[in-house]
Amino acid sequence: MIRMNVVSSNHPYALLSGFHHIMRFSGRLATLMLTGLALAGCAREPDIRVPPRYAKYARLVPPDRIITLSDDARIPLRIWPAQGVEKGAILALHGFNDSRDAWEATAPSFAQAGFSVWAPDLRGFGSAPERGGWVGTDRLVEDVREELNLLATERPGRPVWLMGESMGGAVAMIAASETSTLPLSGVVLLAPAVWKIGPFGKASAHFLAAIDPDGRVSGRELPVHVVASDNIAALRRLYFDPLTLHVTKFGALRGLVDLMAQAAHAASRQMFPTLVIYGDHDQLVPAQAMTEAWRRFPSSVRRDLIPGGHHLLLRDRAGHRVMEDILSWLQQPDTLLPSGGDVSAGVWSAENGGQQGVNAPFGLLPAQVDRLSLP
Repeated sequence: MIRMNVVSSNHPYALLSGFHHIMRFSGRLATLMLTGLALAGCAREPDIRVPPRYAKYARLVPPDRIITLSDDARIPLRIWPAQGVEKGAILALHGFNDSRDAWEATAPSFAQAGFSVWAPDLRGFGSAPERGGWVGTDRLVEDVREELNLLATERPGRPVWLMGESMGGAVAMIAASETSTLPLSGVVLLAPAVWKIGPFGKASAHFLAAIDPDGRVSGRELPVHVVASDNIAALRRLYFDPLTLHVTKFGALRGLVDLMAQAAHAASRQMFPTLVIYGDHDQLVPAQAMTEAWRRFPSSVRRDLIPGGHHLLLRDRAGHRVMEDILSWLQQPDTLLPSGGDVSAGVWSAENGGQQGVNAPFGLLPAQVDRLSLP
């Protein structure tokens, strides 16, 4: 039996949470910086050894298509065509250190319901250009605009939606806040990374990147417990997937910090019909950060709270509740959500009151997935 401590994902929001808490004690700032730099010298993309019984989780699925963007970058896509008459298409954006495979478990359900799904590797991730690096928020947003326009051009007259998880949700928010001319019928945000971590956290991320932008951190150095989903099969797939990044460069971490802050500011400027979904067991995007974003969203934004939901909402064992809410909203946006998430959202907002919840994380490093419990 292989047993590792932590059921988690490879997201670095845990690291940011650690900055947020630790830097309240300014005397430990220098120690944190020196520790981070020392650990960075040891962090390299690991050689993942796959036990035979987990071979199915390590499969490399080739892209269904490669599109060329305006700067000649070649972006891989996985595509799930709608079954029967197509009701519309969804451009689905994955989270930090994840890949186009993030949607493979749920995209077939969208397709069965009549919605085609295009899932690109975001630039810097998966097998897209600049893997492991950070191309900047502007480039990520421009890529999304070009992909949406291509998707709409190939489906004239049919609805197109933008859906983003975590970092992908942050990119989607920024794209949907800057122009109303995108060919969009609406936006679905799954635990979007909206977090202004404060001056000390931001300064720390920028400091580390300035000293050594290619320095790297992983999730193996410190004992942190961060649960991204209660679905062990989904976490195994995330861990063993060859497209998953297991270490994070300081330059990319700095970029993520800035992206999350931009997304938080963009909350009040959403120009399209929007459904935002959050789980009250999310340990990666703090409750306080999400509460502040919910206050800033226009009143037209639909808020959906999933009791017991973790960060990777669609990959949770109860992800079908999230799927049903999304499909309901896509087809009948004025009806109550099947999960009861409308009511739960109101209760959660009132009870949370802007205070960070008792389950807020004290995470430190991004790749805790390599401590996955593998029974």
